Amino acid sequence: MDAIFQASPVVQLTLLILVLLSVFCWAIGFTKYQTFKKMNNSDELFLSKFWKVNSLDTLYEDIDQYNDSSIARVFKAAYLEMKKISESPLLAKTEGDKPILSGIDNLQRVLNKASENEISKLESRLTVLATTGSTGPFIGLFGTVWGIMGSFHKIGQTGTASLAVVAPGISEALIATAIGLAAAIPAVVLYNNFISRIRKQEIALNNFNADFLNIVKRNFFQGN
Repeated sequence: MDAIFQASPVVQLTLLILVLLSVFCWAIGFTKYQTFKKMNNSDELFLSKFWKVNSLDTLYEDIDQYNDSSIARVFKAAYLEMKKISESPLLAKTEGDKPILSGIDNLQRVLNKASENEISKLESRLTVLATTGSTGPFIGLFGTVWGIMGSFHKIGQTGTASLAVVAPGISEALIATAIGLAAAIPAVVLYNNFISRIRKQEIALNNFNADFLNIVKRNFFQGN
C-alpha cells in the first residue's frame, strides 16, 4: 500500500482509472447475472404455460406474471399485432372468419423487431466489459512505463542505481501492471460468458418465433 501512496500522481491516476473500471465491470457482471437468472426462470415458466394453454387469449390475460421473460414480451407484441390484423379493413376477413395469409408478413416483422429489442437490452453495457478487457492491460502498461521512467529520472538525479533509488519506481510500475491485468481478465471472462448467454437467448427467441408463426398460420390465418 505504501508504494501506491508514494507513487507519482500520474501512476496514481492510472491506478484509480483501473480500479474504477474494475468496479464498474463487477457491478455490471452482478446485474447481468441477476437479469439472466430471472429471465431464464421466467422464460421456462412462460413456455411451459404456452404449450399447455388452449387459447392465446388466456395466455395474454396472464402475461403480467412473466415480466422478466423476454419471450413473453415478444409474445405480447405479436399478440397485439394479431389483434390489429384481425381488426384491419385492409386484411378483411373472408371465409372461415380468418384474416388472409398476407397478414403474416406484418406479424413476422413484429416478431423480429421485438426479438431484436430484447437482444439489444441484453447487450447493453457490455461495451464497458469489452473496453476494459481490451484496454486494461495497456492502461496498466502506461503506468508501468511511467514508473520506470521515474526510476531512470531518479538515477539521473542521484547518479547511482542503488536499490533504494530504483525500487520505488519499479514497485509502482509492477503494481500498475498487476492492477491492469486484474481489471482486464475478469472483464474478458464476464464478456465472453454474457455473449454466449445472449447467443443462446437469441436462438431461443428464434425458435419461439418459428413455433408461434406455425401455430397462428394453422389457427388464425387462411390462404389467399
